[in-house]
Amino acid sequence: MVKQQKQEKSIGRFFRSVIAELKKVSWPNRRETTVYTIVVIVTVAVVALLLGVFDMLLGLIFKGLFY
Repeated sequence: MVKQQKQEKSIGRFFRSVIAELKKVSWPNRRETTVYTIVVIVTVAVVALLLGVFDMLLGLIFKGLFY
């Protein structure tokens, strides 16, 4: 019984400290979030395109060498 009460207090203390830490976080505003999202999408698209081109070129090279 005592152990359960201590556990409940420690869980409550944990969540209070989590909330306190989240209040300290400097959250990005809507514009920053939009810009970061666009940067990530463009970066992923460019990397995917480059990987696709390299894959196609290597496929053609190996097809020419081995067939």
